Amino acid sequence: MPLGTQVVLRADSATHPAGSVAEIVGCPADATHAYRVRFPDGSEANITRSAFTILKQVKRGPIGEASLTSEDEGLDRFVIYRCIIGSTAYGLSRENSDVDRRGIYLPPADLQWSLYGVPEQLENEETQECYWELQKFLGLALKANPNVLECLFTPLVEHATEVADAILERRGIFLSKLVFQTYNGYVMSQFKKLEQDLRATGDIKWKHAMHLIRLLLQGVSVLQQGHVPVHIAEHRTDLLAIRDGLRPWDEVNRWRLDLHREFESSFLNTALPDVPDYVEANRLLLWARRKMTEVPA
Repeated sequence: MPLGTQVVLRADSATHPAGSVAEIVGCPADATHAYRVRFPDGSEANITRSAFTILKQVKRGPIGEASLTSEDEGLDRFVIYRCIIGSTAYGLSRENSDVDRRGIYLPPADLQWSLYGVPEQLENEETQECYWELQKFLGLALKANPNVLECLFTPLVEHATEVADAILERRGIFLSKLVFQTYNGYVMSQFKKLEQDLRATGDIKWKHAMHLIRLLLQGVSVLQQGHVPVHIAEHRTDLLAIRDGLRPWDEVNRWRLDLHREFESSFLNTALPDVPDYVEANRLLLWARRKMTEVPA
């Protein structure tokens, strides 16, 4: 905790009752030592981290604690869209590959408007599932988030309601030249990690190298065709050869550089608009929200 943080005692101390307010004036050297705090009367004491709560959290109470809603209300029943992305959708899966499910959930208005709010996403690590709240999903799509765009264009759809179908019918509104910047950001970050691994250990994480190439292939196609090619089985042999470490890094890196040049050329010549259609995306969100005003929580 930084100096100056105001805290509240959780239990009685030798000099002050539970609920007393104090200010941190000294921080411990490590997690096993106590904080030095000063009370309004000027007295000071040493207390451990488990003995106090931050005042700001006490004042807020449960407001904004979306976890309360998700635990009590079973929000998974409001999933409006479920699809499969990842290696299965790419056409790159093997017998032991996980099946990654993603999608959208749309809570009733009563939950959306409540003091607690709703979580931005529902996750289940055990089943490899993640569902974004509709507004979060649309926001990510407008930013050209690769995972979310793949959700919109995957051929493997397991469940879609009327609202989800309306979004899928208008999925082209989310494609813009932002794909070039966003995809490049992901690729540069991935390449930096590969370089760091290579310098530190002399080894390449080939799965990451494969996905770097896959993302560049996908980005080029989006700019050229105005469509996200999720299923890329035509590149399966080459990509799995990278995944298995059967291609030397120099060869993979040359392919990466060639794709970068093609990506830049495609950006200069793409027919995609400069920005996505924020107005239409907002219309879809408001329409969907209105439909949930009569749905019981």
